[in-house]
Amino acid sequence: MKLRQRYRKTRPVAAAAAVVLTAGLAFAGRTAASASPRAATAQARPQTSSDPYPGQFNGTAIAPGGTAWAVGYEPGLALAERSNGKGWVDEPSLISAGDGDLYSVSAISAGNAWAVGYLASADIDVPLIVHWNGNAWKRVVIPDGPTGLFLSGVTAVSASNIWAVGATGAQRAQILHWNGKSWSKVSTPNPGEYSQLFGVAATSASNVWAVGDEDISGAISTLILHWNGKTWTHVPSPTGESAQLNAVSATSAGDALAVGYQNVETVYNGVSYPTQQTLILHWNGKAWATAASPNPRTSYGLWDDELNGVSATSASNAWAVGTEEIPGVSATSGSYTMILHWNGNTWARVSSPNPFCATCDSLTGVAASSAKNAWAVGTLSAGGEIVILHWNGTRWASSTSATY
Repeated sequence: MKLRQRYRKTRPVAAAAAVVLTAGLAFAGRTAASASPRAATAQARPQTSSDPYPGQFNGTAIAPGGTAWAVGYEPGLALAERSNGKGWVDEPSLISAGDGDLYSVSAISAGNAWAVGYLASADIDVPLIVHWNGNAWKRVVIPDGPTGLFLSGVTAVSASNIWAVGATGAQRAQILHWNGKSWSKVSTPNPGEYSQLFGVAATSASNVWAVGDEDISGAISTLILHWNGKTWTHVPSPTGESAQLNAVSATSAGDALAVGYQNVETVYNGVSYPTQQTLILHWNGKAWATAASPNPRTSYGLWDDELNGVSATSASNAWAVGTEEIPGVSATSGSYTMILHWNGNTWARVSSPNPFCATCDSLTGVAASSAKNAWAVGTLSAGGEIVILHWNGTRWASSTSATY
C-alpha cells in the first residue's frame, strides 16, 4: 500500500484530457473556509459530459460567526464554496488557467481567510497561497523556495501569525510563516531521508503542531513537529513503521489529536494480507499515545480504512472523518464515508450518509465549531459529485454543493 504523497493519490489522472496531477490547497479553520457569489455572466466551466472526474472537495473550515468554507478542485480551476446560512454559494475561480487544486483553508473571520495548495504548469509545479479579503481571493507572493514545493495545510493564530506546511519536490518537509506582511521559509526539522507534512493546527503563538510522515532507511513512519514560540522540534511518535498522519487538531497546550492510518498484516484462512487501519494519536501535554479507534471489518476479517481529517472543539467533542474500503468484488465492496466521534472517553463510529453512491463515497476533511455544528466534505470516488455533510447536533445529513 502506498504511503507516500497522500494528496496526489486522491484524484485520478484523466487520460483523455491529459490532466496534470497536482496537490493543491484547502481551507483549514482554527479547528481545521470564502468570497462573493459568482455572477450569472461568469466564465463557463470547462466541464463536459465526458469529463471522467469533474471535481472534489479536499478541506473545509468554519470561521468565527459560522461562515463555512469548502475548497478543492474542478477541471482547470481551484474550487471554493461558501455557506451563507441558506446554502452553498460558488465563488469566483481562484485560477482561470492551468490546473489548480486547494487542500486546506484557515479562517480568521468572515472577511479574512487563507488557503494553500498547488498549481501545475507546463514546466514545473509551484506552490499556491491565496488570501480572502472579504471581497475577493487574491494570490499572494511566496518566497523563492525549493523546486516543486506544494502546500497541503494551513492554520491561523491571528491575522499576523499564520503557518503553512507541505513538502518540496524532493520530499523534504517545509514550513512557511506569515508575519502580517510577507511569507517566509522557516527552518524545518527533517529527521528522515524523506519527509512530508500534511496537516497543521495551532492554539496559540507558542503551541503549533504539524504532522505527516518520514522515511528512515526505507521504513515509513509518522512525523510530528512542534513549535514552542521559538523553534520547530521533532517530537517522538508512538507508532511503528508503515504509518502516516494526515491531519491534526488541538484545543489547548495539553490536548491535541492527530489522525491517519497504519498498515498491518491480517491473517485470513492461513494467508497473510496487507490491510490498512485507522490511526488516532492523542497528546496529553507530555507525550503522544495511540488511542483505540474503530476499524470496521468485513465478514472475512479484511479492511482498508483511513482517516483524513480531524476537528476538536473541546476535550470531550471531536470528529474524525475518512474512508472505509471493503476489498473484493461482492455487492458491498467499495468505499464508504466514515465518521468517528470522541465524547471524552471513547471513539465511536457515527452513522454517515453516502449521498451519491452506496459503495463509492469518501470524506477528506472536517471542521466543527460546536457540539451542534460541523461540516464534512469529500467526493464520489468514481468521480462526478462532491460530497458535503452537515451535523446539526443530532445527525449527519447531506447538503448540496453549488457546483455539482
